[in-house]
Amino acid sequence: MRHTVDDVNQPPVASADDVIERIHAVMHLYRSRQHRALRDGGEGVTHLEMRVLGFFARHPGAGQSELVAHSGRDKGQLARLVAGLRERGLLEARADESDRRIQRLFLTEPGQQAWQVLRRQGRKLAAVAVKGLSETERGRLAGLLDRLLENLGQAED
Repeated sequence: MRHTVDDVNQPPVASADDVIERIHAVMHLYRSRQHRALRDGGEGVTHLEMRVLGFFARHPGAGQSELVAHSGRDKGQLARLVAGLRERGLLEARADESDRRIQRLFLTEPGQQAWQVLRRQGRKLAAVAVKGLSETERGRLAGLLDRLLENLGQAED
């Protein structure tokens, strides 16, 4: 007797390219919705500005060099971005106590408030993205994405 394969209940086979394209599509749509929320939310903060505020919210007192190292972005671009956030009163610089030449950056009170609004918007959008996934599925997905990150981190150029 010949064994038949049940294709109906089997997940489709996805190539490596298919996986990466889906990740890209998810991030593109997420960032598009995030950009819309930032624009419509009245915060007047761009996506990159939001990321910079988030960095200094998580690393208060870090310097611009740490931001550059963390983000991998152009030093000049980030210097202009930080200067703009300082001019708008969202970031403040304080001289380092041990080396007065170094500027440590902190969120101001308005910067903290803007960051809280942006975090709430981000959490809402994240909840929409994982709607319908169980805790187990979310954990499995996060684990798989961690493996992708690890693989890419270990890959030689």
